[in-house]
Amino acid sequence: MMNLSGFLLPALWGLALGGSPSVQIGGLFPRGADQEYSAFRVGMVQFGTAEFRLTPHIDNLEVANSFAITNCFCSQFSRGVYAIFGFYDKKSVNTITSFCETLHVSFITPSFPADGLNQFVLQMRPDIKGPLISLVEYYKWEKFAYLYDSDRGLSTLQAVLDTAAERKWQVTAINVGNLKDERKDEAYRSLFQDLENKKERRVILDCEQDKVKDIMEQVITIGRHVKGYHYIIANFGFLDGDLSKIQYGGANVSGFQIVDFDDPLVSKFDQRWEALEEKEYPGADSKIRYTSALTYDAVQVMTEAFRFLHKQRIDISRRGNNGDCLANPAVPWAQGVEIERALKQVRVDGLTGNIQFDQYGKRLNYSVNIMELKNSGPVKIGYWNEVDKMVVTKSDLFPNDTMGMENKTVIVTTILEAPYVMLKKNSELFTDNDRYEGYCVDLAAEIAKHCGFKYQLKIVGDGKYGARDAETKIWNGMVGELVYGKADIAVAPLTITLVREEVIDFSKPFMSLGISIMIKKPQKSKPGVFSFLDPLAYEIWMCIVFAYIGVSVVLFLVSRFSPYEWHTEEFEDGQLGASESTNEFGIFNSLWFSLGAFMQQGCDISPRSLSGRIVGGVWWFFTLIIISSYTANLAAFLTVERMVSPIESAEDLAKQTEIAYGTLDAGSTKEFFRRSKIALFDKMWQYMKSAEPSVFVKSTVEGVLRVRKSKGKYAYLLESTMNEYIEQRKPCDTMKVGGNLDSKGYGIATPKGSALRNAVNLAVLKLNEQGLLDKLKNKWWYDKGECGSGGGESKEKTSALSLSNVAGVFYILVGGLGLAMLVALVEFCYKSRAEAKRMKMTFTDAMRSKARLSITGSTGENGRVLTPDFSKAVHAVPYMRPETRMEGIGRSREQLVVGRCLMQYLQNCILKGQSTLTGHLQYAIWQNVT
Repeated sequence: MMNLSGFLLPALWGLALGGSPSVQIGGLFPRGADQEYSAFRVGMVQFGTAEFRLTPHIDNLEVANSFAITNCFCSQFSRGVYAIFGFYDKKSVNTITSFCETLHVSFITPSFPADGLNQFVLQMRPDIKGPLISLVEYYKWEKFAYLYDSDRGLSTLQAVLDTAAERKWQVTAINVGNLKDERKDEAYRSLFQDLENKKERRVILDCEQDKVKDIMEQVITIGRHVKGYHYIIANFGFLDGDLSKIQYGGANVSGFQIVDFDDPLVSKFDQRWEALEEKEYPGADSKIRYTSALTYDAVQVMTEAFRFLHKQRIDISRRGNNGDCLANPAVPWAQGVEIERALKQVRVDGLTGNIQFDQYGKRLNYSVNIMELKNSGPVKIGYWNEVDKMVVTKSDLFPNDTMGMENKTVIVTTILEAPYVMLKKNSELFTDNDRYEGYCVDLAAEIAKHCGFKYQLKIVGDGKYGARDAETKIWNGMVGELVYGKADIAVAPLTITLVREEVIDFSKPFMSLGISIMIKKPQKSKPGVFSFLDPLAYEIWMCIVFAYIGVSVVLFLVSRFSPYEWHTEEFEDGQLGASESTNEFGIFNSLWFSLGAFMQQGCDISPRSLSGRIVGGVWWFFTLIIISSYTANLAAFLTVERMVSPIESAEDLAKQTEIAYGTLDAGSTKEFFRRSKIALFDKMWQYMKSAEPSVFVKSTVEGVLRVRKSKGKYAYLLESTMNEYIEQRKPCDTMKVGGNLDSKGYGIATPKGSALRNAVNLAVLKLNEQGLLDKLKNKWWYDKGECGSGGGESKEKTSALSLSNVAGVFYILVGGLGLAMLVALVEFCYKSRAEAKRMKMTFTDAMRSKARLSITGSTGENGRVLTPDFSKAVHAVPYMRPETRMEGIGRSREQLVVGRCLMQYLQNCILKGQSTLTGHLQYAIWQNVT
């Protein structure tokens, strides 16, 4: 509060004198003009004198409302004010000037100069026509766009068009004052896109500062703030706006500044202004704007005028002359002319320089500074006044042209992202670029070598790639570093996208990639017990079973109907006894033949008929193909440990909700889903943006960590190159599934219009043709991989068979043997029961007898077991040819009958237990009989 006394002391001194006359001053302020009102109050205190005091009557209103202006003006007039300070716009200027002319009330305003000649209106703001035309001439513009706000009047536009007609300029005049607020941003972008199509890159903005701010935000959004563009801001508050967003873009920005902060008078005021409390004086927390400075100067002008009238002892009292502004006819104030003359005679130095008026209330002999925006900030390059016109003190015509690369260290912005840029393990022992290693570190070195410049690696401060904030429209990350001139080039895994291409330039892609899906690697599943069945699907096995049964049945039927499958069985003596027709292909033999052929083991019987052989042939061909296919796949299914992935594609992700999925926040992958019109990707975006908790991550490291800790319940969508790299890093528990969702590339970025662009582009093409880019990728991805040989795909490796691989075969073998033993036991019991019934023995004795025979049974001459069964005993005898048997003594039919009766008797003896002796006797008798 050091110098608040400087403001309050004169007022306190005037009050202490007492009896000083009160000078009524009216004030019309628009809503939102807080800083202007604070400046008005400060001026009232600062310029109060002992001779009189200024008493303000303030009204806040909507200056575009003529009805509100009329009411407030009449209210001020009826209170007996001596002069009115206030603002107007295009809609209300005529109302105010009309009242002033009619009632002889002086109106002092910092608003834009009104058209025409108005005796009782004092224009605190100088006319900008002269400085603007001189600046256009200085830049030698012959073709440009002129954006104006019709609410400020058309006098400046008319002056520019008249000059353009004289000098044959091509001017594209566009009114931006009638745009609707809800669609103005879109309208501004569309407007500048149209200008770009017409190659209009020189633009004059004849608007108030708030509208200039809105326009420049959209200029930054669409990337029209870079080298090659030039803007002239046609108002007197060049320093009032925030130029930091456009400062480093490369575009030339020029303008005018009427408040010279280097002036001692302004510097002193600025110190006092900064000491004010912002709560009491709204707007005092920021530098004073030129409209507020004009307001402050207006109070000084009024003070000087009334001081002059007081010294001259001119009676300006309004005793009984308050009047009615709406009276008909109107009654002008008699002393109004004296006040108007006194105001125009004022000549003082204020915050806006020399203040002097002509007979029409317009500023004379004023001076404004010519400003240009450089990388270091706004710089004064000259000034303009009515006598000397434009005077240039710094002749830097193109301040933001990119400097040559000679003797300059290029700032290379990048991001810590393995394997592109990483800190070395002992990075603290190194300095500058030697602290880093990685793909992009090597790439930057190669590009610098080809382009011939020195460079310094700089890690981006916020750790982001670059996205535009939806609210502030400010770019962050590496893109922001380039847009705002904090870096000269970006060598990083920066995806080439449309929105980025609008504000920066990209080289040819140095790496192609796409969005891929990362999931936690599922546990490898070992082959099951019956994995030998896996080479063929369940459906195929069922079809084989039905085919086996079907072929067996068909073979049985064709054998039954074909006469070639039947043959006649006779006794050994073909001349005796009856013959019997037999067929070898019963249903069980048919099943056995088909099974033997399928198992490639053959059978002791085979078809004789053509139809049967056709059936056998096609079955053999069928089994050949099936067995070959099965054998070909069997090794892989037994020796490879397979991983069963829960998802295989983006479609699988979208149609389930158990596994969450997300992307990097503020990156090109997120933008891809947000902007995609494909139904599948739009569905995924709707899920991601509404998922709770959020599925977006702040960094790739966080995303990978979330995948590893989620136990398979989170999938991370990221660039395929990074996915492949992480898959090769320990603990080797992530994997890439499915194909890439899109196709894009990484490029090296430079600011718009940078001199480095062409050189970098050629360097990338050369490195690609030399194969160095592929060599670098192999070096950092696979040569240094930690999970075995890569190539980007996880490979399943074979291994030796273990017992678990073939356990099912042993199970089937043991099961088959057990089944055979069980069937044999059933046959044994069944036969024992039958023999017990036939021989009228107990079941136990029959089983004991058969068990004894099974264990200790005797053998014949040829090693075959002789059984008590007659028929089997007969067949156990070695066969002898008929001609051999018939040799010797003659045989008669009677002898044969007797022999057979004897054989039947001996069989009965055998059944009664006389097995050994009678067996030999039976054999001997049979030989002699036959």
